[in-house]
Amino acid sequence: MSDVDDQIHHNIMSCNLTNISRLKCRNSVVLIYVCVFLQLFAVFAFSTCGGYSGQLRVSVDCMEKASSNLSIPIDFGYPFRLDQVSFEAPACEATKRERVFLIGDFSSSAEFFVTISVFAFLYSLMASIVYIFFLNKYRQISRGPLIVSLDFVVTVVFSFVWLVSSSAWAKALSDVKTATDPDEVQLLIPACKVQTNKCGSVHGARWSGLNTSVVFGYLNFVLWAGNIWFVFKETSWHKGAGRLARAGLRTLMHICI
Repeated sequence: MSDVDDQIHHNIMSCNLTNISRLKCRNSVVLIYVCVFLQLFAVFAFSTCGGYSGQLRVSVDCMEKASSNLSIPIDFGYPFRLDQVSFEAPACEATKRERVFLIGDFSSSAEFFVTISVFAFLYSLMASIVYIFFLNKYRQISRGPLIVSLDFVVTVVFSFVWLVSSSAWAKALSDVKTATDPDEVQLLIPACKVQTNKCGSVHGARWSGLNTSVVFGYLNFVLWAGNIWFVFKETSWHKGAGRLARAGLRTLMHICI
């Protein structure tokens, strides 16, 4: 990281040594640090969601005690295709076992969220490299304004898709919690529908990791949305608006004089 810090320091000194205003220099440095935070928050988002695995346990206490199973483990995880998750439960008929499947497929929302996280990380990594190592060069080339304008458009798009993917994943997570609730899972076991058998919950899954992923999703939206202003200040559109404002101010001053 020392090389990166040295490069950032060099960029600051270069800004001070050229005709670029201190305000513009400060904006460029802010962009660099924002890109670093975008990478970190994207990593936190897809790691807490894509790396999740959980387990719940239910019990089936048959009238024939020999057939009972008081701790049935049910494992599930990303991408949350619960309809492909199965477990064996006692049928409460001697040693007979029945295979039971969970209900629901929430992979589309989960995979969409993780995909956006990965692409956001890759893009912010590329953007940070450009701003750190090519800060002054991209201003001087003819395609510089086009590159910055493209960065602005991409930033707006990522802000929108972060909001959409985070909202979709938050709704899917709520449905996953319902589908894996031990009380709901018991209703899928045929033996639990017989009144002489007793079914119960041993423990549910832990959701702290997935709850954190939703929080990081919305934090990513806030970061990308906030970054729109800093990227906009680097575009030719902002420069044009600034020139128009200064021209209008000079005109107003002449009229007043």
